[in-house]
Amino acid sequence: MKRFISFLTVSLLAIYCHAQSIIIDKPSDKTFSLAGAVICVDPNDYELVQQSAICLQKDIEMVTGMKLPITATVPQKTAIIIGSAQRSALIKSVDVLKNKWEGYLIKSTGNSLIITGSDRRGTAYGVFEISRQLGVSPWYWWADVPVKKKENIFVKKNVSVSDAPKVKYRGIFINDEAPALSGWSKEKFGGFNHQFYEKVFELILRLKGNYLWPAMWGNAFYDDDSLNIKMADKYGIVIGTSHHEPLMKAHDEWRRYGSGKWNYDSNEVKLKAFWRSGMERANNEKIVTVGMRGDGDEPMSRETATALLEKIVSDQRAIIADVTGKPASETPQLWALYKEVQDYYDKGMRVPDDVTLLLCDDNWGNIRKLPKVNEKPRKGGYGIYYHFDYVGDPRNYKWLNTNPLPRIWEQMHLAWEYNVRQIWIVNVGDIKPMEFPISFFLDYAWNPDKIGANDLQSYSEKWAGQQFGKQYAKDIADILGKYAKYNARRKPELLDADTYSLASNEWLTVVNDYNDLLKKAEKTGDALPAEYKDAYFQLVLHPVKACANLNELYYNVALNKNAYANKWKEANVYADNAKELYAKDSAITGQYHRLNNGKWNHMMSQTHIGYTYWQQPEHQKMPEVFYVNADSAISRKEPATPDLMRATMPAGIERKVFQQVEKRGVSIAADHYTKAINTDKIKWQILPDLGRTGSAISTFPVTSAEQQPEHAPHLEYEIYTYSKGDFSINTYHSPTLNFQHKEEGLQYAISVDDEKPQIISINKDYKVSGTWDKWVAENIIIKSSRHSIDKPGKHVVKYWMVSPGVILQKLVLDFGDTEPGFLGPPETMYVTDQK
Repeated sequence: MKRFISFLTVSLLAIYCHAQSIIIDKPSDKTFSLAGAVICVDPNDYELVQQSAICLQKDIEMVTGMKLPITATVPQKTAIIIGSAQRSALIKSVDVLKNKWEGYLIKSTGNSLIITGSDRRGTAYGVFEISRQLGVSPWYWWADVPVKKKENIFVKKNVSVSDAPKVKYRGIFINDEAPALSGWSKEKFGGFNHQFYEKVFELILRLKGNYLWPAMWGNAFYDDDSLNIKMADKYGIVIGTSHHEPLMKAHDEWRRYGSGKWNYDSNEVKLKAFWRSGMERANNEKIVTVGMRGDGDEPMSRETATALLEKIVSDQRAIIADVTGKPASETPQLWALYKEVQDYYDKGMRVPDDVTLLLCDDNWGNIRKLPKVNEKPRKGGYGIYYHFDYVGDPRNYKWLNTNPLPRIWEQMHLAWEYNVRQIWIVNVGDIKPMEFPISFFLDYAWNPDKIGANDLQSYSEKWAGQQFGKQYAKDIADILGKYAKYNARRKPELLDADTYSLASNEWLTVVNDYNDLLKKAEKTGDALPAEYKDAYFQLVLHPVKACANLNELYYNVALNKNAYANKWKEANVYADNAKELYAKDSAITGQYHRLNNGKWNHMMSQTHIGYTYWQQPEHQKMPEVFYVNADSAISRKEPATPDLMRATMPAGIERKVFQQVEKRGVSIAADHYTKAINTDKIKWQILPDLGRTGSAISTFPVTSAEQQPEHAPHLEYEIYTYSKGDFSINTYHSPTLNFQHKEEGLQYAISVDDEKPQIISINKDYKVSGTWDKWVAENIIIKSSRHSIDKPGKHVVKYWMVSPGVILQKLVLDFGDTEPGFLGPPETMYVTDQK
């Protein structure tokens, strides 16, 4: 045993970055084989360490067919030694892990592979890093990603890999879990019991997360199965409860056992007894939610006073201290500033400094509040509660992934830079089909400094390669990015026949884009080996196929309405097409449910057609279509194709010039600027693919101070017009909220030629009735300014930074004849240098 101890006393100079590979496929004189190796674990180490060794044993067996024995002692032969620095007798001194939270060190020396963690989860992360390098995807069970078989495994000699997370608590919230996940779990496991959660906990660990809010609608983690919490401890997962479930009690337990009203004024005694019972049974690693919302996740009454809420928190902390027998400050707690609770904070309500303030998005992926740059640090720090799934206004979105990585990155980058680093938790709905954004969210939380805006494409390609191999990784990454981008323009549940414009051919363009993506997805899927088919359908093909079909359905409904209004006989063809596409939607769902002998039955049973208000329909309903009498109908005359091409560019115009086009005005993608003017401290940066139709641009760092126009960083766009006089400039911005809560909101400035810049707020009118609903439903904020030019020809539009965090996607100059459309006019043609 002693020969291993000295090898683990390492210096920082021996440590390499997380990306360092330690497992390779081919032998050499600089490698050793794991054939015939044993796995060594101290039986007195944490249960999670023991379980990690078992998982690695299974992973190696999946890869090679070899089942390595697990022993308690180190033999004089090839060994994989696994242990925590805190408890393992096999591990004595690891300086680099001292005082690290969840850190790990993987070191190969001699013929031994040594995996050491600073604590139990750090050890597990080191083990699962080896599994990842072996080719075992974290999604091997949850998405049927096959394991690539190998005859042998080779380890590089004398290599060290060390890593530790940057965000302390990183987790997911299983929510809105009916009918899909609830129906599936009931059929496969008998409900949300310890067998179900074992699969969830292993997934979280493999993704290097550590935190869970369990399923809560009609479910109660502690009460439903007493083994749930024992399983959480076995896998080292920190358990919390959602933003409206104080002191480890599921809300459904109040329905089951509560007495009287959920009202602290009138029912304090019973509520305190209810909460005490939650704390008394939660003898596990946890983060305790404090505070109170209304019954059933409703707002508190308008009359609720902050003094009462502060008393509630104080009383809850007294319960925590009394039950644990130690000061409340020694038990991790959070207070979620969700919805109206943030208003209480803004009006002066405060909680003790050791309580983490869990800031929230608006349920649609837009962060509502961040600490000020120079704000005094809190002992408990700050966290973010984010959403990939939501039930509520203006419409539920639960069915498929609608979360593009560039937008997740941009918002969580804001959180990171504004020092929100204690807790990151995301509402993932049913877990499936959010596999790709879940992976990204937890990878980014592990180390936000490792993934920049320009790294997202390579991240996507790497992720695709891990699931399906490198040969098709680029194509699959492109498909994953495009379908999320298309879905984010308008959530599928919000789509209807009127979403896009028929008159401008916008509907046709959208449908063709999605069908082209489907052709690419099908072609790529056909080329994959047979063993990848199930995983590919789940992760890639199904969402593309289902959403291409849904868009075409509503397109045919739109065509039907238009043809019926004109009494064209084609109305009947469009109606029949729509009915066929509606039936096809169910067939696509059935195809998913039959995968892998029905393993995922129920998982795509979420209704998504037939919404009449925010809440989901109980059953899907075919959109209404109309038929004309064939005998009296007339044939449609095909309209002439409008000539939208511009005239010849006048001689002498140089560089990129965006030109006015009839019925389009001038439309410019934000990243296609002519010139970017930076300052020493503030730079313009393109955010690739962050936009409804293209990329976007913003200034960095996102924590920079506000600037005064005319001396601020700005962008210049050269244009050529055939018009003069008054016109509008419509700027298209990502729906970023006023996260600094300044009275004027986030601002930019705009000017043409040498006029004085106009300062405009993108979100000052946040609370005007219907405004926010429109922003999030359309995933854009469009602001308009009026300008005038005294002659046609070349002009320069200048877009000025005022506030940080403003994301520009597009500019449209409207001279009065721009056709309306959901996405705005396509980009005007432009020319490059002319001589």
